[in-house]
Amino acid sequence: MANVVLNVAEKNDAAKGIAQILSRGHLNRKEGFSRFNKLYEFDYTLEGRQCRMVFSSVSGHLMNLDYTSAYRNWQSVPIDQLFDAPLHKECNPDMKPILRTLKSEAAKAKALIIWTDCDREGENIGFEIIEVCKQANPRLDVRRAVFSEITRASVLRALANLAEPNKRLSDAVDCRMELDLRTGAAFTRFQTLRLRQVFAHHLQDKLISYGSCQFPTLGFVVERYKQNQAFVREPFWKLVAIDGGRIFDKDVCELFLALCQEQPGTAKVKDVVGKPTTKLRPLPLETVEMEKLISQKLRISAKETMSLAEKLYTQGYISYPRTETNCFAKEINLVELVQIQTADSQWGDFAQRVLESGPNPRNGKKNDQAHPPIHPIRYAAPQELIGNLKRVYDFIVRHFLACVSKNAEGFQTTVAIDVNGEIFRASGLRVIARNYLDVYPYETWNSKEIPAYNVNEVFNVDVRMSEGVTSPPPLLSEAELIGLMEKCGIGTDATHAEHIETIKKRLYVGLTEENRFLPGYLGLGLVDGYESIGCDMSKPNLRAEFEAELKKICDGVQTKESVLRIFRQKYKELYDKVVQSAERLDAALMAYFGPTDSASERSAPDNPPATSQPQLRPFGSSGAVNCTVCTSCGSFMQLKTARSGRIFVGCSGYPTCKEAIWIRQSDLISSYATTNEQCPRCVDRASVLVELRLKNNSFGLPPVLKTCFTCSSMVTVSLGVQLPSMASSGSLMQIQNPVNAPQTVDSPLCHCAQPSAMRTCRNGANAGRDYFACATSSCRFFSWKDLNSPATSQRATRTDSNPVMCNCGLECSLLTVRKEGPNKGRNFYSCSKAPSERCRFFLWADISGDFIREAAADAGSSGARISIAPAATAGFNFFPSVVRPSPSSAKRPKTTAANPKRRKCGICRQEGHTAKTCPQKAVA
Repeated sequence: MANVVLNVAEKNDAAKGIAQILSRGHLNRKEGFSRFNKLYEFDYTLEGRQCRMVFSSVSGHLMNLDYTSAYRNWQSVPIDQLFDAPLHKECNPDMKPILRTLKSEAAKAKALIIWTDCDREGENIGFEIIEVCKQANPRLDVRRAVFSEITRASVLRALANLAEPNKRLSDAVDCRMELDLRTGAAFTRFQTLRLRQVFAHHLQDKLISYGSCQFPTLGFVVERYKQNQAFVREPFWKLVAIDGGRIFDKDVCELFLALCQEQPGTAKVKDVVGKPTTKLRPLPLETVEMEKLISQKLRISAKETMSLAEKLYTQGYISYPRTETNCFAKEINLVELVQIQTADSQWGDFAQRVLESGPNPRNGKKNDQAHPPIHPIRYAAPQELIGNLKRVYDFIVRHFLACVSKNAEGFQTTVAIDVNGEIFRASGLRVIARNYLDVYPYETWNSKEIPAYNVNEVFNVDVRMSEGVTSPPPLLSEAELIGLMEKCGIGTDATHAEHIETIKKRLYVGLTEENRFLPGYLGLGLVDGYESIGCDMSKPNLRAEFEAELKKICDGVQTKESVLRIFRQKYKELYDKVVQSAERLDAALMAYFGPTDSASERSAPDNPPATSQPQLRPFGSSGAVNCTVCTSCGSFMQLKTARSGRIFVGCSGYPTCKEAIWIRQSDLISSYATTNEQCPRCVDRASVLVELRLKNNSFGLPPVLKTCFTCSSMVTVSLGVQLPSMASSGSLMQIQNPVNAPQTVDSPLCHCAQPSAMRTCRNGANAGRDYFACATSSCRFFSWKDLNSPATSQRATRTDSNPVMCNCGLECSLLTVRKEGPNKGRNFYSCSKAPSERCRFFLWADISGDFIREAAADAGSSGARISIAPAATAGFNFFPSVVRPSPSSAKRPKTTAANPKRRKCGICRQEGHTAKTCPQKAVA
């Protein structure tokens, strides 16, 4: 039997491409256990011996690093234990078919060659493959193929120079993955559990994640946003092109103008300087620059750019797209690379001109000693690629041809003139040879002609004063954000796009209409909160320090164990500091989300609650306390302590009704009491908030917690609350209106968005009282019939075309005053949100419709444009407005048909001509 050599690539396309090159197209394709990862077999002579080559592939990482099952439950593990809890690697469930294929083929092989990407991540994936294969065949001889592109020359060179796998690169990845897992799990659980509870009305269903690269990335966005918002616009004046630029005092500028106009119309040429100038061609393309340029020029996100570049690489069109090198080595045959592009109808002629003069790259100074700059290695016919894949390929080709051609050449003339002792300057440009600009449309360099002047020449000139206003720094673009991440050592060229997408997904940031990053209220609150605690979570320092240590692991200067030990301790100390001052985090978020749930009550004029409340025991009293209404019998449910000491919520109709809410983690509660505050989500059910005092803060919950047992998912999860089954016993209630029967009254919709059923309490304090509940017992909807009259609470409807809108921009609810007094029975409009979320909008319903229309018109005429938010929750806009109206906008006359706005010259500010034909252009 021939010697079998198993070859494993990182993706199926790469395995197929390499196999086709080595077999010259004569190969057999077989099916493995994964339908996405095929097997390619052919005979080959390797190192002078005949062998059977088998090519297989993975699809990224085979293994996943995670905590053992004992530490995965958010409720059963104190968060601080996550920094030292045991970890293990296990196969991703969707990778198990690939794992079976590798083990099956490895058992028959004598050697294993790793063909994964030649970077840190690829080396780590390679060691995962080695571990799996050696489980099936411990005697395997393992080698590493080092290559940068899938071409015949590169693949053959890799086989002729097989190396040993680099354990240090793999260790650096393992170190990063472990620290990211530990810090991410700890801070994510803390933030999510705490803020979901404290700001349940906005964040109850959100995962508030933390990442040591995510937060510095967010910090860059927030810092620029605050600079933009704090900027104070300042007017300035200038004499057109005066030597010295802007003048921020109008009186001084007018004084200069007066001096210049003492002898009007006379100017003398003091100096004329002409010299050749050049516009530099671009440097060879590296990953970060590719992400930035394609984001700027093609409007394709960094994430999509990397995905498309990876696809072009695996299909053999370009070299490896993850590189920090911006200089071509002498060994690279640039002539051959340019030659393959001469067939193209768009840039073929330019490529031929480059060959005639000889490729001459403008090399940079960066070299990662692993991969060359990104460049095309195969020609793509016009119809071979489509969409953004073709646009990215075209950009890479044009950039490559531009960088190996010549700089653009021009001639620049600068003229200085004297007007009554004041110096003015003008400059002109004449482009002589466009060179690289002929193939690189992403940059411009246009001629700016000025008349020919001679020294001491005198001519007529008219000096004018122009006015302007300073502009704030713009919000960050994606290219600028990637540049900051690279400069400060946050992430790698391969992970920048991933970190940016994560903070967008979490609503920490969004994009404006101009595709610039705008921080959301959640992102702003988190950054402000951690800064108030004194933790530089949003600063790049700590992460950049860690990235530097990872490079030392790669260089063999540091070990994975020592780096992990140091930084685990640093982040543990940071976590302890955050937990001790968590109230400051709450306070920072309150500035954006309003009061916490425990401080969310508000009062409105003559606006009493729409439902009556049960009589509650005061705080500190003993015995059972009422906290909600039983959906089975309509009696009150009470918070009690069983004989065993276990706290639970039981029906007061016991033993007739045995409905109960059990609390599995009741040992975490040291004391409890009810309050006089209704739950804003369970108003119709007359549920009240319960105050719990917790023994510890291991789950990130506040030590004193106001919550509702029937609707708070955070308490349900953290304390193990087991709600009773939705299905009712049926013996204690009577369905008055089955779901298919005609309703005698208008039934409100339940939480399932279906008409509810009316039922009657059979016993207890509310015996004989009617209420509404879910007709199929699928949700926990509850509403008393006598508190659900259509006149009490309904959507605001009007006969005119303008519905009443509150300050939140939502249609108001029409409510009725129930409190004794002169306004009893009078209808009014109020915000339709839950009580804890309502704005302070208030309007009597019986005022004139004209007033309402005028108020609605005024509300929409502020002049500020609200930026587009990716998402919102419960009508709450998670993003601020960034475009503010100009302070002087109210004074500007509106443009109408009777008063058309005439275009003015950009130089002299006069009407009748443009800057291109302005007579003052020569001295501007």
